[in-house]
Amino acid sequence: MAFLLAERKLKIADVSRDTGLNRSTLTAMYYETTQRIDLESVNALCRYFGCKVEDLFVYVPDGDAKAD
Repeated sequence: MAFLLAERKLKIADVSRDTGLNRSTLTAMYYETTQRIDLESVNALCRYFGCKVEDLFVYVPDGDAKAD
């Protein structure tokens, strides 16, 4: 999601205002700290950015995840 925001010179607040999604949800996605996201949010973001699901997320197998 960070790439899509940077590419369009948008802020999290802009996306929150335009989509109605909670700012804390978007912030967690931006910083990749979210544990879950509902399908309505994914749909809203895809519609807003005009993108596919795979443009929002990258699959990282558990063994390859960075250590906190």
